[in-house]
Amino acid sequence: MDWGDLAKQVIGLGAPLLGSALGGPLGGAAGQILATALGSASATPGAVQATLPTADPAKVAEAETRWIETIRAEAETQRTAISETQTTMRAEMASNDVMQRWWRPIYAFELTFECAALWTVLVHEFWTGDVQTINALVGAMTLFVTYWGFRFGVLGVYISGRTREKVCAATGQDTPGVLEKLVKAVARKKSG
Repeated sequence: MDWGDLAKQVIGLGAPLLGSALGGPLGGAAGQILATALGSASATPGAVQATLPTADPAKVAEAETRWIETIRAEAETQRTAISETQTTMRAEMASNDVMQRWWRPIYAFELTFECAALWTVLVHEFWTGDVQTINALVGAMTLFVTYWGFRFGVLGVYISGRTREKVCAATGQDTPGVLEKLVKAVARKKSG
């Protein structure tokens, strides 16, 4: 049994947001909140399921409220982090320091050059038939995958950040993240 098995039952008891969360990737966190609010013997799906039939509706409503507060707190934390990141980006954009403004594009060009250099070496070694170098490159493939996985991950974050910078500059406001969208949906659901 897992937390998703309790989703319909919790929704039926009047906690639609908490119940929906139980069936999703945040099910464990939502389950902990539900178990605490109900005073369950342990924070496991089985123990909570045993207490649900006799659960006080006020306790289920309390768990729903705690869940909403948790999501709001997380969204506020993300909003603050995004705001501070945007402040840093604006400071970088306004800076006259060449290195401050160009480090990310230089990083992207350097990584592209690095990949092209390895490709050139690999093609050359296949062309000349240097089996020893080819075997060394194949033996180092795990290192290359790890190293470039990290490097391309950083580049991906850069590209995403640069896109957000451009959208922010064009619209004058930051684009909402996933948690911000979730909080807005919760707020609309509560007020509607």
